[in-house]
Amino acid sequence: MEQGDEASGETDPDAGGVALFVDGPNVLRDEFDVDLDDVRLAAEAEGPLVTTRLYLDEHATPGLIQAAEARGFEVVITSGDVDVRLAVDAARFAAEGRMETLAIASRDTDFKPVVETANGYGIRTLAIAPGEFGRSDALRNAANGSVTLDGDTDADASPSASR
Repeated sequence: MEQGDEASGETDPDAGGVALFVDGPNVLRDEFDVDLDDVRLAAEAEGPLVTTRLYLDEHATPGLIQAAEARGFEVVITSGDVDVRLAVDAARFAAEGRMETLAIASRDTDFKPVVETANGYGIRTLAIAPGEFGRSDALRNAANGSVTLDGDTDADASPSASR
């Protein structure tokens, strides 16, 4: 991407792939029994991954961090609000046109504005829910497509999400 593209906020027509952002505290809960490999596979069904980030708070265990890194996730630890850091990073990626698809794994309605922002830049969006009872309908409805890790898929604009 040329510097001019980045500064203008235009989506780079050559930018491809999927940027996966995982809201760790809301997805990696005992009641959902989510496997990070399943989250990765749901995003990869949309295209090649350009980034795979797991956001955690300062209370994350070293074992969780090590397991995520072993699965190819870039782990982002924040002492502040995980949601804010993830939202800012995802919005920055959208503004810079650094992906074709933004995939957010969360059950948090707070990410609806990020999905809407990415849609405004012409970026396809995918909401990945940790399970039927962990799904945000508002987030799902704002996204172009959605996947519920218990197997339910909804692909408004993507045949690959229905796999």
